Amino acid sequence: MTNPAVPPEVFVAAEARARARSERDWAEADRLRAEIEAAGWKVVDRGAEFELLPANPPDVEEEGRIRYGSSGAVPSRLDDAPVGMATAVVLADDWPDDLGRLLASLTEHGPDGLQVVVVANGPTGEQEARLATLDEVDPGAPGIETDVIWTSERLGHATALNAGIRRAAAEVVVLLDTSIELTGDAISPLVRALDDESVAVVGPFGIVSDDLRRFEEADPGDVDAIEAYCLAFRRSDYLARGPLDEHFRFYRNLDIWWSLVLRDEGLDRTPRRAIALAGLPIARHEHRGWTSIPDAERDRLSKRNFYRVLDRFRDRRDLLVKG
Repeated sequence: MTNPAVPPEVFVAAEARARARSERDWAEADRLRAEIEAAGWKVVDRGAEFELLPANPPDVEEEGRIRYGSSGAVPSRLDDAPVGMATAVVLADDWPDDLGRLLASLTEHGPDGLQVVVVANGPTGEQEARLATLDEVDPGAPGIETDVIWTSERLGHATALNAGIRRAAAEVVVLLDTSIELTGDAISPLVRALDDESVAVVGPFGIVSDDLRRFEEADPGDVDAIEAYCLAFRRSDYLARGPLDEHFRFYRNLDIWWSLVLRDEGLDRTPRRAIALAGLPIARHEHRGWTSIPDAERDRLSKRNFYRVLDRFRDRRDLLVKG
């Protein structure tokens, strides 16, 4: 059974995938699944049969507000000439108090020329109401622009981040988690660090590894990856190397993957650097995206994401600062 709106070439690929599965040719089945998903569809197996469904929720217009079902549907500013000092991208899922704390700290300590993009990722209840006020009244201090992007359903972590990054007006993009609170201007030092062309990614929290299997917190300086509590990179690098892999539906280990993508110059060239900056005025609070999930489910989702890191970088010890 399938949707009559499915393009013929997608249906043919789905039939070929069903044959590959019946012949236990899993590599070919996986290749065809990726081809189907790239065309904007997903295949749901129902025994020997299959069903094709749109890969993304639909866009919805509601009281003059468009709620987007995919990152690609969000109007992009990435091809515009960059303006402003930096763009901070914040995901608002749940926990309105955490969001309010972060936004208040950006209002108080954000530099002029800061754009704040808040992705309202399928919020409910109090978070929905709070985000609606951001649409109506600009909460930023003078010189700070706020842009709210609404989704029609809860999107995966990387998909929601891609939606926000598409609205980035500045050359430097800073991903901020709602567990973070600025206690001073932490944005300007991140922007200055990226003036060095050898640096690909910066932030206050770095991690290193001996073998690309286990990572641990690192001292300030050169590191292997930057944790996404606060992670800054160039918009031009996102255009060249992105978008984020939207198979990362859970947040964990996406920051490792993206840091390595940004740093990787190829096997025959010196990698660009990831720098953990010391002394940034940032406080960390409880990370509810971690603590709110049962241990077993958290470990399962984390492991699935880490396989994506290994699929691309398992033999790339040249990317490790320890060699």
